[in-house]
Amino acid sequence: MDMRSGDREFPNGDFYSGEVKGLLPHGKGKYVWSDGTTYEGDWDQGKISGKGKLIWSSGAKYEGDFSGGYLHGYGTMTSPDESVYCGTWRMNVRHGLGRKEYCNSDLYDGSWKEGLQDGRGSYSWTNGNRYIGSWKKGKMCERGVMRWANGDLYDGFWLNGFRHGSGVYKFSDGCLYYGTWSRGLKDGKGVFYPAGSKQPSLKKWCRSLEYDDTGKFVLSRSASVNVEELRSSKTVTRSLSVETSAGEMTNSGRISDRLTDDIWKSCDPPRDFTCHGPLSKSARFSRSGESEGQDKNRIVYEREYMQGVLIRETIMSSVDRSHKIKPPHRPKEVRARSLLTFLRGEHNYYLMLNLQLGIRYTVGKITPVPRREVRASDFGKNARTKMFFPRDGSNFTPPHKSIDFSWKDYCPMVFRNLREMFKLDAAEYMMSICGDDGLTEISSPGKSGSIFYLSHDDRFVIKTLKKSELQVLLKMLPKYYEHVGDHENTLITKFFGVHRITLKWGKKVRFVVMGNMFCTELKIHRRYDLKGSSQGRFTEKIKIQEKTTLKDLDLAYEFHMDKLLREALFKQIYLDCSFLESLNIIDYSLLLGLHFRAPGQLNDILEPPNAMSDQESVSSVDVGLTQEIYIPPKGLLLVTHEPNSVNTAPGPHIRGSTLRAFSVGEQEVDLILPGTARLRVQLGVNMPAQAHHKLIEDKEESATIELFEVYDVVVYMGIIDILQEYNTKKKVEHTCKSLQYDPMTISVTEPAIYSKRFVNFLHKVFPEER
Repeated sequence: MDMRSGDREFPNGDFYSGEVKGLLPHGKGKYVWSDGTTYEGDWDQGKISGKGKLIWSSGAKYEGDFSGGYLHGYGTMTSPDESVYCGTWRMNVRHGLGRKEYCNSDLYDGSWKEGLQDGRGSYSWTNGNRYIGSWKKGKMCERGVMRWANGDLYDGFWLNGFRHGSGVYKFSDGCLYYGTWSRGLKDGKGVFYPAGSKQPSLKKWCRSLEYDDTGKFVLSRSASVNVEELRSSKTVTRSLSVETSAGEMTNSGRISDRLTDDIWKSCDPPRDFTCHGPLSKSARFSRSGESEGQDKNRIVYEREYMQGVLIRETIMSSVDRSHKIKPPHRPKEVRARSLLTFLRGEHNYYLMLNLQLGIRYTVGKITPVPRREVRASDFGKNARTKMFFPRDGSNFTPPHKSIDFSWKDYCPMVFRNLREMFKLDAAEYMMSICGDDGLTEISSPGKSGSIFYLSHDDRFVIKTLKKSELQVLLKMLPKYYEHVGDHENTLITKFFGVHRITLKWGKKVRFVVMGNMFCTELKIHRRYDLKGSSQGRFTEKIKIQEKTTLKDLDLAYEFHMDKLLREALFKQIYLDCSFLESLNIIDYSLLLGLHFRAPGQLNDILEPPNAMSDQESVSSVDVGLTQEIYIPPKGLLLVTHEPNSVNTAPGPHIRGSTLRAFSVGEQEVDLILPGTARLRVQLGVNMPAQAHHKLIEDKEESATIELFEVYDVVVYMGIIDILQEYNTKKKVEHTCKSLQYDPMTISVTEPAIYSKRFVNFLHKVFPEER
């Protein structure tokens, strides 16, 4: 059909002038809608496609590529407020590389996804502040650098627009702080280097993010928009199957000005940002006893913060190698090749793939089977599933990129029922362990030689087992199944699966999948492995790091709980210890995790954000909004339980009753952390307490200043290391000696002595109120 030119006016007042093909605009043409919106450019079978210019009645205008009636390709959008975006589009939203100058002259240059900043990019504020690094859904996330107009600079990790994770803060006066942050506040241990002191080099740290140690940014090509390259690139054309006639074009052929207005209004950069100066009032208080004669050039301060409040400070030498700054680690980083580092080279990667393939096969095979009660045979030697996974696949297994391996699954029906008993969804269980994000290795708290791995969402821990540990687990499994079924609040480790991989050269690796007791949105500040012993139960100070699991003699607190919470705790401890006694196991531990809250009495001496030397408000296109002030929350509050107000997502802690508190009229309770979260209180999970610091004379710690004696804490705990069975006199004597017990007073048939002393020790840790 030949093309021709002509004008056409529609009944609703729209007007078209240009080339047509049949009844449809095709070629060059101009369309004017009744409200004044105008498009002039290319058409294809009645749809806006090609190059053109669109001006809305609101004043917004776009000039660039179109496809199938959408802004699609490269183009420039000018909004009614005079903000300008120049870059790539996909289906009416900014997507790809682009540069936007906001109406207040703020500037973002970098990657976009679905209309929001996402990927690498830099944001410059009119007040002189600048951020360069990673973005996610319009907020600063992961690794990035922020430099303020006054010369302060932060290089580290971010989450949802806040500093979160490890980082280095360099002040304009030459001071430097290396530590960790949580939701924008210093949280955890760090080292403060005063101006003039000998400071570690930051070149390796800075080079990994492409800026030098003077703070000068070096923006890589991938993070900057190459306009000429975008202009010359091919426009991606999207063919839409919807046919439109000239009469229908008034609705389907027009790009809504309301849609584009929504786009530019939704792109405000993050506003919330709180920084803390090098010397807060609490820090100056802690230095009041510093000698005037000290060599300030050699002095640095090891500090510990809780939600932005300085609670502890130690004066030390700047030449101490133990505080050498290292390049930052990504918080909760998931690395696909981190599994089983005792195997060299590519075998690490292969073993992880094998584990994921095997668990996916196991769960997928057992889940469709109708649920039934377990039988004695489900615990027997024949209750095993074996499968060979050749690289090229088979009739029963998919092809894969790993090496050939054999898979063995122990007691599949038992663990299927355990997972359901613990309220775990099969699909979520598989995705957590077998997803694309892989696993990450974590440090082992004990001397067993086992290696531990954490799922990407922190819900599950995978531990390698010795053959003897596997035998103990399978032997105790029937009684374990009965015990956890009868006691939903048990503190004993939750087991979700036991597996074995045999690699083609004969190496056998055994695994157990367990629940992570520290799966929580709160930061765990301290971890302890408690056995009720003193022999060798301490950690050398030089080896203590932020996530080190400490031991009995390292515990400098006793914890005071609500009367009913404590009663419920010890009732379950007695039950669990009696169960372990019956299995002749005496070397278990209480794994204790503590989340400290900032002392409430500090609020009156905290400097307001606008008084801090490095505080700068982050402006945005929405300059009319008042900046929210973030003050560290104080205290813990127990309130009546409301099921709809707390998180009930499936996970290791979903099973278990909500506890009752004496202080709230013996009702079921939730724990409120002001400004942070509302949590359901369960046994061993989200349990509030007061930690009273025990004064211990230690000459080596004379340089340490403790600012407070009582803290509000949230306690997490569970009983671990239950796979060591001592069934010979030699093992019992060795264990008793290591735990300072008299071997002559204990026999193989009397493990009750261990549990008794274990419980007595916990009574001292959690004393009864008088």
